[in-house]
Amino acid sequence: MDHYDAQQTNDYMQPEEDWDRDLLLDPAWEKQQRKTFTAWCNSHLRKAGTQIENIEEDFRDGLKLMLLLEVISGERLAKPERGKMRVHKISNVNKALDFIASKGVKLVSIGAEEIVDGNVKMTLGMIWTIILRFAIQDISVEETSAKEGLLLWCQRKTAPYKNVNIQNFHISWKDGLGFCALIHRHRPELIDYGKLRKDDPLTNLNTAFDVAEKYLDIPKMLDAEDIIGTLRPDEKAIMTYVSCYYHAFSGAQKAETAANRICKVLAVNQENEQLMEDYEKLASDLLEWIRRTIPWLENRAPENTMQAMQQKLEDFRDYRRLHKPPKVQEKCQLEINFNTLQTKLRLSNRPAFMPSEGKMVSDINNAWGGLEQAEKGYEEWLLNEIRRLERLDHLAEKFRQKASIHESWTDGKEAMLQQKDYETATLSEIKALLKKHEAFESDLAAHQDRVEQIAAIAQELNELDYYDSPSVNARCQKICDQWDNLGALTQKRREALERTEKLLETIDQLYLEYAKRAAPFNNWMEGAMEDLQDTFIVHTIEEIQGLTTAHEQFKATLPDADKERQAILGIHNEVSKIVQTYHVNMAGTNPYTTITPHEINGKWEHVRQLVPRRDQALMEEHARQQQNERLRKQFGAQANVIGPWIQTKMEEIGRISIEMHGTLEDQLNHLRQYEKSIVNYKPKIDQLEGDHQLIQEALIFDNKHTNYTMEHIRVGWEQLLTTIARTINEVENQILTRDAKGISQEQMNEFRASFNHFDRDHSGTLGPEEFKACLISLGYDIGNDAQVLEASGEHSQILNCEKITGFFLSFLVCLNPSVVVLVFDYIYITFLYYFLSKCTLLSLPF
Repeated sequence: MDHYDAQQTNDYMQPEEDWDRDLLLDPAWEKQQRKTFTAWCNSHLRKAGTQIENIEEDFRDGLKLMLLLEVISGERLAKPERGKMRVHKISNVNKALDFIASKGVKLVSIGAEEIVDGNVKMTLGMIWTIILRFAIQDISVEETSAKEGLLLWCQRKTAPYKNVNIQNFHISWKDGLGFCALIHRHRPELIDYGKLRKDDPLTNLNTAFDVAEKYLDIPKMLDAEDIIGTLRPDEKAIMTYVSCYYHAFSGAQKAETAANRICKVLAVNQENEQLMEDYEKLASDLLEWIRRTIPWLENRAPENTMQAMQQKLEDFRDYRRLHKPPKVQEKCQLEINFNTLQTKLRLSNRPAFMPSEGKMVSDINNAWGGLEQAEKGYEEWLLNEIRRLERLDHLAEKFRQKASIHESWTDGKEAMLQQKDYETATLSEIKALLKKHEAFESDLAAHQDRVEQIAAIAQELNELDYYDSPSVNARCQKICDQWDNLGALTQKRREALERTEKLLETIDQLYLEYAKRAAPFNNWMEGAMEDLQDTFIVHTIEEIQGLTTAHEQFKATLPDADKERQAILGIHNEVSKIVQTYHVNMAGTNPYTTITPHEINGKWEHVRQLVPRRDQALMEEHARQQQNERLRKQFGAQANVIGPWIQTKMEEIGRISIEMHGTLEDQLNHLRQYEKSIVNYKPKIDQLEGDHQLIQEALIFDNKHTNYTMEHIRVGWEQLLTTIARTINEVENQILTRDAKGISQEQMNEFRASFNHFDRDHSGTLGPEEFKACLISLGYDIGNDAQVLEASGEHSQILNCEKITGFFLSFLVCLNPSVVVLVFDYIYITFLYYFLSKCTLLSLPF
């Protein structure tokens, strides 16, 4: 034995020499060692289908002790004695102790009699000796072994973690962060390390113990409460538990290191140049078409007329129906060609195909996403512009109607207010002029609301950027200026009449009453005529029903209005009767108002004529809204069938890609028949497109009968076609792989089952995190490489893949003959090849 071996032996034997001197002085340590050693023994005994409950009792007959040694060493011990006498038990224990001694272990103060007698101290010491020999002694990190090697391994693995400083195997582990850091370093998906707090050791310890037991098959050997409640946790219990972490992770790393060496055995194949050229051309043409189309879709130059905007909408529909579908097929074919090319390159042991800058599949997908985003924005803009123009036309017409009515009413009012007829009028005439002016002021106040409405409509037209806003503003300004002038003239005339009021006599109250009642009634009739002639725009049957209800309520007020008209006419008739009876010289006119009974009757007759016209217009609009509702229901009924159908087919394809049975050719034929059944569904999509066309032509903007829009159906249909095409392409590539490598169908099925195991979300693809989990589960630490991959683009991901491959090439030189045999094992070769080709087909980073 050389100096190094002698030193190693001294280091290894030191714990046994210390055992007799200071072991189990602390009851808390004894409790920890009982639990830890029992769990450690059971983790091995369960491989033989048994376990122990009481560590000092269950080893007394030596049978389970010998079984434990056979399991952990992989060697057969001498045949045990089956008798139950003490001499048989001592014989069995001696056989176990002799086997331990044969492994170069020096047993100190541990005899078979103490074990048979159930001496707790000696039993725990013996188990610790076994743990040191078979679980810790072989640990070696940079020429350090056993305890020092395990400590160095822990320090290196936890070095990047904040608040973790492993210096020993007792108090350095009390806060639980050390255990959590070891798990996160090798399996980062199992623990969210950023949420752990140093001041919460109970949560940290329980988290580490639970995760290790559930996902790493490391039994729970320690109690968090015991570790926290002990000033200095037992070092042997901690070492035993930490050694399980080392074996769990380092063993997987060795297997992964051997497996990854296999990927360099593929033969050279040089038949891919034409595929690369075709890909470059197809990618260039598709990107050029996208670059030409996006500026057209991003053009937001508004039109001033509804007809022009309707033409733009029709052009956009032609683009959707005629120009885009062929490009969708080209994009799908491009992705299929790219995946097929990469598979062939890997089969020929050539580097992965790197398209020209800007022509990666991701670049095309990004450009396509920009195109679809531009489409969505352009369609929304078109519909909003149509609504805006529709609203503007309605507001402009309403403005013209109200302005015309107001201008008609104000015609001659300024001249009337500027008359000085009161200067030469008689007393009775002055009184009449005053009362007439009061009636005019009442009428003027009644028209204030209309002027405000006109101004509000003009303001709204300005805010909505109406193309003829200058003429609207000019007309509105003229009306406002005239209104201000009327107010000033009215005030001036009132002041003049009031100055002469004392000279006037009371005029006939009947005329005054007529004027006061006739003016509001006349104004009501004008307002009614305005409302009856007012245009309306509705989009739902509920809105037209609301207008119909309001119209019926208006009609209900007509009898009372007719009574008011009869009363007003009765007042005029009474005046006429008085004039005739008393021969009053009234010149045949009412001095208080210009509203004559003839005008009232004429306007009343006009109102009565407008009512049935309004009825007819509402009925026609109601019929149109019923037709629109029928179109909505028709579209909704079909969409509610087609949308779930597409979703069901997507889910079925996902299950088919995961649960395929039979030969690859059978699977391919089944998928092609499935694709044919999907393509045969296209007429229903076209029928739905026709219904959608009718809805758009009817300017229907919403549909409460379905949550599906035509855009949803189109996108779902395109994704369905793309998914079935990709699935077929995947099976074709697997056939290429199988034929190229001579892999049997049973092996391919086994590889598929392995792939499905890592495809946790059953998507049929391995995402970056799933693939990383695959590598980590094999034991290779890719933490730093993963960070590089996440921070870099697709080129860097491929370079890192090459970096990993180069690492295993260089590592092969250092492998010993026994590992070389493992590296070239056929199962490892075919298994890893399947995973790498699978990831390439799915365009994953690795």
